[in-house]
Amino acid sequence: MESKRVADSIAFSEEKMQKNSLFDSPHLFYDAYCLLPGQAQKVHAHEGSDKVYYVLEGTGRFTVGEEERDLGAGEAVIARAGEPHGVRNASGESLILLVTMAPPPG
Repeated sequence: MESKRVADSIAFSEEKMQKNSLFDSPHLFYDAYCLLPGQAQKVHAHEGSDKVYYVLEGTGRFTVGEEERDLGAGEAVIARAGEPHGVRNASGESLILLVTMAPPPG
Protein backbone atom coordinates (compact mmCIF):
# COMPACT_ATOMS: atom_id res chain seq x y z
CA MET A 1 0.00 0.00 0.00
CA GLU A 2 1.29 3.43 -0.91
CA SER A 3 0.63 6.04 1.76
CA LYS A 4 2.07 9.39 2.72
CA ARG A 5 1.67 11.93 5.50
CA VAL A 6 0.33 15.08 3.87
CA ALA A 7 2.22 17.18 6.43
CA ASP A 8 5.51 15.85 5.03
CA SER A 9 4.67 17.39 1.64
CA ILE A 10 3.99 20.90 2.94
CA ALA A 11 6.81 23.24 1.95
CA PHE A 12 6.77 26.88 0.89
CA SER A 13 9.10 29.01 -1.22
CA GLU A 14 9.50 32.78 -0.98
CA GLU A 15 10.00 32.85 -4.77
CA LYS A 16 6.79 31.21 -6.04
CA MET A 17 3.94 28.84 -5.29
CA GLN A 18 5.19 25.33 -4.55
CA LYS A 19 3.67 22.21 -6.13
CA ASN A 20 4.66 19.20 -4.04
CA SER A 21 3.74 15.79 -5.41
CA LEU A 22 2.02 13.27 -3.17
CA PHE A 23 1.04 10.71 -5.82
CA ASP A 24 1.12 10.50 -9.59
CA SER A 25 0.30 7.90 -12.17
CA PRO A 26 -0.64 7.83 -15.85
CA HIS A 27 -4.25 8.33 -14.68
CA LEU A 28 -4.02 11.24 -12.18
CA PHE A 29 -1.85 13.40 -10.00
CA TYR A 30 -2.40 14.43 -6.38
CA ASP A 31 -0.34 17.37 -5.13
CA ALA A 32 -0.06 19.76 -2.21
CA TYR A 33 0.05 23.36 -3.47
CA CYS A 34 1.58 25.77 -0.96
CA LEU A 35 1.09 29.51 -1.46
CA LEU A 36 2.40 32.30 0.69
CA PRO A 37 0.42 35.59 0.82
CA GLY A 38 0.44 37.23 -2.61
CA GLN A 39 1.41 34.09 -4.54
CA ALA A 40 -0.79 32.71 -7.31
CA GLN A 41 -1.30 30.11 -9.98
CA LYS A 42 -2.23 32.08 -13.09
CA VAL A 43 -5.51 31.35 -14.83
CA HIS A 44 -5.07 28.60 -17.42
CA ALA A 45 -7.00 25.63 -18.83
CA HIS A 46 -6.50 21.94 -19.59
CA GLU A 47 -8.55 20.68 -22.51
CA GLY A 48 -8.70 17.03 -21.51
CA SER A 49 -8.45 17.07 -17.71
CA ASP A 50 -10.60 17.90 -14.70
CA LYS A 51 -8.92 19.51 -11.66
CA VAL A 52 -10.20 19.58 -8.07
CA TYR A 53 -8.81 21.99 -5.47
CA TYR A 54 -9.45 21.20 -1.78
CA VAL A 55 -8.53 23.88 0.76
CA LEU A 56 -6.67 22.23 3.61
CA GLU A 57 -5.61 25.45 5.36
CA GLY A 58 -6.12 29.16 4.77
CA THR A 59 -8.30 30.98 2.24
CA GLY A 60 -7.83 31.05 -1.52
CA ARG A 61 -9.39 33.25 -4.17
CA PHE A 62 -10.37 30.84 -6.94
CA THR A 63 -11.24 31.64 -10.52
CA VAL A 64 -13.19 29.03 -12.49
CA GLY A 65 -14.66 30.14 -15.79
CA GLU A 66 -16.08 33.63 -15.32
CA GLU A 67 -16.57 33.27 -11.53
CA GLU A 68 -14.24 34.27 -8.72
CA ARG A 69 -14.84 33.21 -5.12
CA ASP A 70 -12.97 32.95 -1.81
CA LEU A 71 -12.96 29.44 -0.35
CA GLY A 72 -11.66 28.38 3.05
CA ALA A 73 -10.59 25.24 4.87
CA GLY A 74 -12.84 22.27 4.18
CA GLU A 75 -14.15 23.62 0.87
CA ALA A 76 -13.47 22.22 -2.61
CA VAL A 77 -14.01 23.41 -6.17
CA ILE A 78 -13.80 21.66 -9.54
CA ALA A 79 -12.56 23.06 -12.83
CA ARG A 80 -13.88 20.79 -15.55
CA ALA A 81 -11.88 20.09 -18.70
CA GLY A 82 -11.46 23.23 -20.78
CA GLU A 83 -12.58 25.66 -18.06
CA PRO A 84 -10.10 28.45 -17.29
CA HIS A 85 -9.02 28.21 -13.64
CA GLY A 86 -6.48 29.51 -11.17
CA VAL A 87 -5.99 30.49 -7.55
CA ARG A 88 -4.31 33.26 -5.63
CA ASN A 89 -3.60 33.84 -2.00
CA ALA A 90 -5.10 37.27 -1.37
CA SER A 91 -5.08 36.72 2.41
CA GLY A 92 -2.40 37.44 4.96
CA GLU A 93 -1.99 33.75 5.86
CA SER A 94 -0.40 30.74 4.21
CA LEU A 95 -2.61 28.69 1.88
CA ILE A 96 -2.37 24.91 1.53
CA LEU A 97 -4.37 23.09 -1.13
CA LEU A 98 -4.72 19.44 -2.03
CA VAL A 99 -5.06 19.24 -5.80
CA THR A 100 -5.95 16.30 -7.99
CA MET A 101 -6.15 16.23 -11.74
CA ALA A 102 -7.27 13.43 -14.01
CA PRO A 103 -5.92 12.56 -16.40
CA PRO A 104 -2.64 14.40 -15.89
CA PRO A 105 -1.86 16.90 -18.63
CA GLY A 106 0.29 15.50 -21.40
